[in-house]
Amino acid sequence: MTSALLSLALVAGLSLVHLFSGGMHFLSASPRSRWLSAAGGVSVAYVFVHLMPDLAEEQETIRRAPGETFSFLEYHVYLVALAGLAAFYGLERAAKLARGRRRLTGRVDATGPGVFWLHVGSFGLYNALIGYLILHREEPGLGSLVLFAFTMGVHFVVNDFGLREDHKGAYDRARRWVLAAAAVAGWAVGLVSKTSDAALAVLFAFLAGGVVMNVLKEELPEERESRFWGFALDATLYSVVLLLAF
Repeated sequence: MTSALLSLALVAGLSLVHLFSGGMHFLSASPRSRWLSAAGGVSVAYVFVHLMPDLAEEQETIRRAPGETFSFLEYHVYLVALAGLAAFYGLERAAKLARGRRRLTGRVDATGPGVFWLHVGSFGLYNALIGYLILHREEPGLGSLVLFAFTMGVHFVVNDFGLREDHKGAYDRARRWVLAAAAVAGWAVGLVSKTSDAALAVLFAFLAGGVVMNVLKEELPEERESRFWGFALDATLYSVVLLLAF
C-alpha cells in the first residue's frame, strides 16, 4: 500500500507538469532554452542506458511466455520500439502538414480540430501508458520508481513545449487537462489489474521508441536552434547517474 501511495503521489506530480509547464516562460527563449535541451538529454539517456539494455532481458521474457500471443515477437522486441518511434513520427508529420495547410490559407499557424483531437487521443494513451508503468515497472524498488518518474517528468516538459507550439491556445484550454488526467487514469488501471510480464515488455519497448522520437523531433529541426552541449552534457551526466544506480 505504501508503494501504491508513493506511486500515486509521483503520478500526481507528473500531471501537475502538464498543468503548470505553460508558466515556465524561460523555456520559450530563442535560441532554444538550454533547459529544454537538457531535459531531452535526460530522457534519451534513460532510454539508451536503462530501457534499451533491459529490452534484451524483456526479449527473453517474451520468448519464455506461454502460448502464441507474443510468439511473433520472440526475437524482434526491438520492432515494437521501432513501431513506437514510427507512430509518433506519423503524429508529428500530421501536425506539421496541418499547420502548413492552414498557413497557406492565411489562418493561424496551428493545427485544425481533426489533428488536435488525434493528438489528444494519442498522447492521452501515451500518458496513460506511463501512469500504468509507474506502478508496474520492469525493475522493483524505490530507486527505480523515482528515476522513472523523474525522467518522465522532464520528458513531459519537452512534450508540452512541442504540443503547445503545434496547437497554440487550444492546448492550454483543453488538452493539457486531458493529458494530466490520462496519467492518473493509467495508474488507476494499473492499481486494479496487472498484465503479463511479456505484455509489460512490449509496453516498455513501445515507450522507448516513443520517447526517442518525441525528444529528437524537438532537438533536430534547424529552426529549433537547439543547444547541443546542453543536450550532450546532461545526457552524459544522467547516464553516469543511471550506471551508478543500476
